[in-house]
This record gives sequence, C-alpha cells and structure tokens, in this order.
Amino acid sequence: MKKSLIITGILGASMMVSCVSKKKYTELESNLFKTQTELATTNQEKAELEEKMAIIEARVAEYNNRINSLRAVNDELNSTNASLYDIQGGTVMSQNSKAKMNETLAMVDQDKLAQAKTLEDSVNLAVEYNLKKNITETTMDGEEDDVQIDIDQTVVMISVSDKLLFNTGSYRINNKANPLLQKLAEVINSEPSLQVMIEGHTDPRSISTGVIQDNWDLSVKRATSIVRKLQEDYNVAPEKMIAAGRASYMPIVENNSPENMAINRRTRIVLIPDLDMFFAML
Repeated sequence: MKKSLIITGILGASMMVSCVSKKKYTELESNLFKTQTELATTNQEKAELEEKMAIIEARVAEYNNRINSLRAVNDELNSTNASLYDIQGGTVMSQNSKAKMNETLAMVDQDKLAQAKTLEDSVNLAVEYNLKKNITETTMDGEEDDVQIDIDQTVVMISVSDKLLFNTGSYRINNKANPLLQKLAEVINSEPSLQVMIEGHTDPRSISTGVIQDNWDLSVKRATSIVRKLQEDYNVAPEKMIAAGRASYMPIVENNSPENMAINRRTRIVLIPDLDMFFAML
C-alpha cells in the first residue's frame, strides 16, 4: 500500500512538470513568432528607408551639380564684370567702348573736356562730338554753330537753328537743309528701337496768316514738315516719330534782342536710344 502511494506521487509530480513545460513552450513559441513578425516589419521599414535615402542622395547630387554649374556661371560673370566700368546708377560700359571714347576725347575741345567731372560727363562729350561731326560733315561751312547737341541720361537733344530749315514765318523746308536732314535720318534709321520726337519752337512775335493761325500753329506745322520730310524722302519709319509744337513757351534765352529771338527759333530733335545704341554713338 505504501509503495503504491509513492508511485502515485511520482506520477502526479511528473504530470505537473510535463504540463508546465508545455505551457512555457507555447509561450516561447508565441514570443518567437512575434519576434519574427517584428523583424520582418523592421526589415521592410529598413528597405523603404534605404529607398528614400537613395532618392534623397540623388537629389543632393543633382543640387550639387546645379550649384557647381551656377558657380561656373558666376565666375564667368565676375570675369566679365571685371572688364566693365561703372557709369551712373550701376550702368556699365565695356573696355572697347571706353577705348573708343578716349580716341574721341582726344579730338574734343580741351576746355570742354576739362569741365568733365565724371565718366558720364566724358561719355556725353564723346557722343556729342561724334553726333555733331556726323550730322554736320556735309553741311555748308559755318553751319556747325547752328546745330546744338545736349545729352541728359542718354537722351540726345539736337537743336537746329530755324535759319537752316525755314524762312521767317514759314513752315516750308529750305532745300539747303536736305544734307542735314539726310544725316539725321541715317542716325535715326541706324537703330530700330530708337524713338524720335520733333519739336517746333518759335519766338514770341505774333503771327497770323491765311494758313497760320498763331505761333502754336506755326510750331506744329514746322514739326510735321520735318516728320513728313524724314518719312517721305529718307524712309524713316513713321511709327518711330512724334511731331510736337512748343510755340514760344520754352525759350533757351530771354527774348530781349533779335539775336536771342533767333536762338529761340529752333527745331529740336529728341532721340531716345537704348543703352547699347547710345554707346554705339561713340
């Protein structure tokens, strides 16, 4: 009897041990599956991150190539800028233009040149000299003094005495003005983007005829006569030109003598070139 109890006790203990081991095995098996699942998820996330990293690295390489390209362009621009000279407001001119300017300035009146305080003043003097020489080179002796050229911010204003263009109180152009107008037309036609305004100016003496009402009328008729001449005889594009009359209200000097009134009787041609065209006038 005692022996049977011992055997029964051993069998019971063995069964308890067996039950505990299976439970733990199941738990360990569950943990293993969970770990394997997490590992698979981690590997997938790693693959996705590596793919994103490859895309980022490709973009970085592309950006670096762009940066290097921009650096090359910047170096080229810096090299170009090193050969340019500042004028007013950041405007620049090339060494070639400055060389041409210096050649022209050697022929300019040295008293005028001495008054040039800035590079812009020197450029204006050179352009004025070349334009006046070109426009008046075929005119009669002594007429150069009747052509005045002024420049302000690359706007060129050419004033021509009326004694070269019109008889007193008339808006019919003298034939002797043809060489001068032909040269003006060549300058205007040389640049498609050039805009031109023709202004008529009179002295204050009143005028009234069968075809001219007053000085306003006379100044406008003189401007339109010049515009028609440039268009019809010298092929200046009409869309480039504006005809305007100023009458006697913008005098250069006081109208207190016949000589001063003669100065104020003038036709002014205003040329508005772009910057390249302006430097081309050198």
